[in-house]
Amino acid sequence: MSGGGAGENLTVGLSGELTEFGHRLVARVYFADTDFTGVVYHARYLEFLERGRSDFLRLAGVHHTELADGKHGEVLAWVVRRMEIDFRQPARVDDIVTVETRTEAISGARIYMAQRLLRGDDVLVEAKVEAAIIGASGKPRRFPKEWIEAFKPKGG
Repeated sequence: MSGGGAGENLTVGLSGELTEFGHRLVARVYFADTDFTGVVYHARYLEFLERGRSDFLRLAGVHHTELADGKHGEVLAWVVRRMEIDFRQPARVDDIVTVETRTEAISGARIYMAQRLLRGDDVLVEAKVEAAIIGASGKPRRFPKEWIEAFKPKGG
């Protein structure tokens, strides 16, 4: 990640990067993310993982504002239906962590993603996420076809 000189596109830097496997986002652990011991509070890991998924969507061309504006024929929203998390090691204040997000499968209205939070090569958290697309009524909607290609891994 570069320093953000004049004329540089900071949006891409802030949103991480698309990779051969999916998406990568680098973030810092702030004091507000931690409990009284300086270790990341367990619920805050969900926020790091959410940022990784949201920025993956953004860079893949799926913007939350377009979903809310009805660009796809109706108002759509993402919902997390299920999440499984393994806490392996703690992150601490001032750590630089990387959120990796990859698509494992897309089926109908659902997308299945695998996520890891790392500090260097150390895996801190692993998560499996099942998310769905719903309409304004709350009923599931099929994944738009153009999204399926956007979320496929680019590498072998």
